[in-house]
Amino acid sequence: MRALILALIFATTSANAEGFGPAGLLSGKNKEDLPPITLSAGAPLTDAPWILKSGTYYEFEIQGDGSQELALIGPEFFRAIWIDEIVVEGLEIRPLGLDSIEFDEAGEMEIGFVAIKPGQYYLKIPGSSGETQRLDITIE
Repeated sequence: MRALILALIFATTSANAEGFGPAGLLSGKNKEDLPPITLSAGAPLTDAPWILKSGTYYEFEIQGDGSQELALIGPEFFRAIWIDEIVVEGLEIRPLGLDSIEFDEAGEMEIGFVAIKPGQYYLKIPGSSGETQRLDITIE
């Protein structure tokens, strides 16, 4: 009897697995691309604030032009998300957490993450006070 039950469970599981693609948080239906962040001396980071939904997977690029050494800080934001990966020149990094990033020269980085904790957050260039040097982020 046990063997029959196990065989039925295995057959049902195998049949269901063949007809469906990825599911859950990392599925293609749950992914959104965000506008890139630009790190350039005196240039705005982005055109508009980000409004994110908790449980959605997002990807964005950070593009540094090398005009000066620039960093982005946002420890509260980085603790309100789960970072899947950071890709730099084809190298994939899967960190447990993040506090800030810095570009010493021109380059590009892509970050994939799941928004988790609702609230108001920001990413900004440290030491700056201008509104264009700050990206306001809302997770709903």
